[in-house]
Amino acid sequence: RRFVVSVVEPALHKGKPYAPLLIKKAKKGGRNNYGRITVRHRGGGHKQHYRLIDFKRNKDGVPGVVERLEYDPNRTAHIALIKYADGERRYILAAKNLNVGDQVLAGDEAPIKVGNALPLRNIPVGTVIHAVELRPGKGAQLARSAGASAQLVGKEGKYVLIRLRSGEMRKVLAECRATIGEVGNSEHNLRKLGKAGAKRWRGIRPTVRGVAMNPVDHPHGGGEGRTSGGRHPVTPWGVPTKGKKTRKNKRTDKMIVRRRNAK
Repeated sequence: RRFVVSVVEPALHKGKPYAPLLIKKAKKGGRNNYGRITVRHRGGGHKQHYRLIDFKRNKDGVPGVVERLEYDPNRTAHIALIKYADGERRYILAAKNLNVGDQVLAGDEAPIKVGNALPLRNIPVGTVIHAVELRPGKGAQLARSAGASAQLVGKEGKYVLIRLRSGEMRKVLAECRATIGEVGNSEHNLRKLGKAGAKRWRGIRPTVRGVAMNPVDHPHGGGEGRTSGGRHPVTPWGVPTKGKKTRKNKRTDKMIVRRRNAK
């Protein structure tokens, strides 16, 4: 097909997902409970089910086998269906080089092997990791998208130091868990959808430029003929954008050892 660049994934499961781990996912069209748009450019798209992913990896000491790898419409990473020795099945993020038939394990005693999850205090310095918790037992929050990873670069008392892909160095409690390896589907960023309709299938609506609107709709709107907007770029609500710093979480500033853009 013209202009489309897709990645061939022969290892992915062709059939339906594992039904007990699916829940309904209603379309919101970007609206909140008042019916007002809170997220722009959302609406339409193919029906989807949400896959329940095990981000906590708290099934300690029970070995599991990768039954199959699957596509997940809710994230850029692929997912792996794990069948544990006690018969339970769970979805986890599919790590790079994790194949059907591979064994995975979670817990303090888990070996340092791709797909295994264990506390950061038990992971050697220099190890590449993904699906990193920020609070013990809360579930993975960092390095979860396709091709993402972090590296454990040091240990300081009850904290470990990890370097994120952005270059940020961050302290995380050593009791938090992480999974060995990097997230799979690293070629996701090479895809090209090829046409506007492919965006619509994903529930993404067009993005109209502010300068193409009327003054009632956007601060950049209006003017006789084509204009540059006449001011520094702002959002439809007048908040500066395109590079303006918006981080306001002072509480966790102390956990960031080096900012991502530090020279």
